[in-house]
Amino acid sequence: MPMLEVKNLSVDFIVEGKHLPAVTDATFSVEKGEILALVGESGCGKSVSCMALARLVPEPPGVYSSGSIKFKHADREYDVLGLDKKSLREFRRHRISYIFQEPSASLNPVFRVGDQIAESIFLRGDVDNESKVRDEIISVLKQVGIPEPEQKMMSYPHELSGGMQQRIMIAMALASKPDLLVADEPTTALDVTIQAQILELLREIRNRTHMSIILVTHNLGIVADMADRVVVMYAGHVVETAAAKTILKEPMHPYTRALISAVPKLTHQKEKLATIPGSVPSPASYPKGCRFFGRCLLAENITAPKQELCISTVPAIEEKRKGHFCRCHYSK
Repeated sequence: MPMLEVKNLSVDFIVEGKHLPAVTDATFSVEKGEILALVGESGCGKSVSCMALARLVPEPPGVYSSGSIKFKHADREYDVLGLDKKSLREFRRHRISYIFQEPSASLNPVFRVGDQIAESIFLRGDVDNESKVRDEIISVLKQVGIPEPEQKMMSYPHELSGGMQQRIMIAMALASKPDLLVADEPTTALDVTIQAQILELLREIRNRTHMSIILVTHNLGIVADMADRVVVMYAGHVVETAAAKTILKEPMHPYTRALISAVPKLTHQKEKLATIPGSVPSPASYPKGCRFFGRCLLAENITAPKQELCISTVPAIEEKRKGHFCRCHYSK
């Protein structure tokens, strides 16, 4: 069994008495020591899927409608959606940590950063000596490349740059010694140079600790540089899953192909930028069949009788080739 296995997960939000699907029938897994990229445009369900891994989607308005989330650690298996409150707290403390895209919004402005890292250490429950906690804070700050950690741990968040704040967030995540690190667009608010440094830091952490990482992004350049495997999401559905090199070189789903085609190419400066026609359907009015049908270039080139299947039936996600899964009636 993989370290993390998500099967047929559906998460809805109740709005004015109606169930609006945020994630529908999502299936993916993460192996020990793997970097899995979760890709898709804004609103496709990436962040909700990641929040659901530790049951962080608030209930209500959120509802875990169906599916399962299984997490394996050593000889223990966690059924995340079935955990009681005590077991869920233990799971969150020891097994999983998060880094979000806006460190300034995640760090508490009235506490020194060292105190915030100390909280993660205390919550583990295996250290209660203040001297040992201080040593561990300094150690984890060194691990994330922060100079003069003894001084920096006394700083308040507003005294640090955006890149330094994100390093503090990574230090807080590492302090709990998790098996899985979820990085939800961790470089969005940073300039290009700092982005590269943060991504290199995450890669170094994976290589050194063999920690698994889920990297949420819409940047295919980051996917090519960082990911071992890729999960592509569209309108709440997982539409394609494969090794990163396979996805980038031989995409099968029309949406994945369109995403890759839309990446600007520096060698073709005078060509018109490719776009995806139409817009993403609203969760309040998802079509009965394939959610990408209205924007699909593949569907435009098939006969009307074949289009009826796209219109009337949601395609299942199937293994089209070894290790390559796709949710499309006609992709090959």
